[in-house]
Amino acid sequence: MNRLKPKKYFGLEKNIFFTGLTSFFTDTSVKMIYSVMPLFLLSIGASKTSISLIEGIAESTASLFKAFSGYWSDKIGKNKPFMILGYGITALVTPLYFIIRFPYQVLILRFIERVGKGFRAAPRDSLISGSVKQKEIGKNFGFHKAMDNSGAILGPLIAFLFLYFMPDDYKSIFLWATIPAILGVLSIIVFIKEAGNKTAEKMKFQWKQLPKKYYFFLVVIFVFTLGNSADALLLVKTAETGIDKSYIPFVYMIFNLVSVVLAIPIGKISDKIGREKLIILGYLIYALVYFLFGKHNSISVFLPLFVMYGFYSALTDGSQKSMISDLVSKNLKGTGFGLYHSILGITLLPASLIAGVLYDKMGSNAPFYFGSAMALLAALLMIIFSLIYRKKSYSIS
Repeated sequence: MNRLKPKKYFGLEKNIFFTGLTSFFTDTSVKMIYSVMPLFLLSIGASKTSISLIEGIAESTASLFKAFSGYWSDKIGKNKPFMILGYGITALVTPLYFIIRFPYQVLILRFIERVGKGFRAAPRDSLISGSVKQKEIGKNFGFHKAMDNSGAILGPLIAFLFLYFMPDDYKSIFLWATIPAILGVLSIIVFIKEAGNKTAEKMKFQWKQLPKKYYFFLVVIFVFTLGNSADALLLVKTAETGIDKSYIPFVYMIFNLVSVVLAIPIGKISDKIGREKLIILGYLIYALVYFLFGKHNSISVFLPLFVMYGFYSALTDGSQKSMISDLVSKNLKGTGFGLYHSILGITLLPASLIAGVLYDKMGSNAPFYFGSAMALLAALLMIIFSLIYRKKSYSIS
C-alpha cells in the first residue's frame, strides 16, 4: 500500500503554512501597536531618546532568552513548546497596553513582550528549517517573511482607520490588537507539529562546534545592526514633516507591502544564486535610504524611500536566516538561530542609544547618516565574507 503524501497548503508543508499564519496574526497585533507607539509615547511626554531607549532596552535585555531557547530546543529536541510560550506571552501582554499612563510602563510591557519573542524566535526558525529540504530554504523563509509582513500591512492599516475615525484614541487600538494575538497562539496549538527530524541531544555546547564562517557572519550582522536602530525614528521623522498623524501607520504600511510582494521571489532567487549577493545589495539600498532620510525632510521624498526600505527588508531578512541555516549543522539549528537573534537584539540597545542621543543632541539627520555609514561598512565586510567563502552553498547538515 502506498503512503498518502502529507497534505500541502498552497504548495507548502503544513508546518510552514501555519507557522506563517501564526506570524501573520501576531504581527497584525504587534504592528497595530508599534505603528502608533511613537506617537502615543510623545503624547504622554516621552523624548526621542526615551523612545529609542524603550525599544533598545526591551529588545536587548530580552535577547538573552533567544540564545537560551534556541540551545534548549536543540537539547530537548522540541520547538513547539517554546513557540506556544513565546506567542502566548505576547497575547497576554497586549491588552495591558490599554491601562498605560507613563512611558516607564511601556518599557515594562515591551520588555515582557520581547521576552515572549525571545522564547519563540529561534525555535520557530529551527522548525521552519527542519520542515523543508535545504534547497528550498530560501523560498520557505521568504514565505514566512511575506506572511509576517502581511500582518505588518494589516496591523498599521487597522490602526490608521482607528486614528482616522477616532483621532488620538490609541488605547482602543491596543485593546483590539488582542484578538489577532490570540488567533496566532491557537494556530500553533491546533495545527503545528514537531518537524520530526530533530532528536533530543545530550549535549554540552562548545563554541568550536559552530564553524568560523558562522562567527564571521555574526560580526557582519553586528556591524550592520549597530546602525540599524528601531524603525520608530523613521516614523518620528516622518511625523515631523507635518503629515496628519493618522497617516503615519499608513506610511509604515507601505514598506511592509513592498516586502510582502518581493519576499517569496527573492527567497527563490537566493536558493539559486546564493545569499551573499542579495544581502550586500540590501545593505547598499539601506545605506542609500538612510542617507536620504538624513538629507531630506519632505513626505514626497520619504514615500518612495519607504518603498526602497521594503525592498531592503525583502532582500536581507529571509536571506540572513537562510544563510544561518546553510552555515549550521542540523543538530545545532536552534543554537545557531538563537545566537543570531541574540546578536540582533543585544546590539539594538547601543544602536538605539546612539540614534536617540544623535537625534536629540545633533539633529534629526545625524542618526540616519550614522546608520548609512554602518550599512556601507557591513556591505564591505559581506563582500570580504563572500570572497573568502566562495561556494554557493555552505550547508553542512
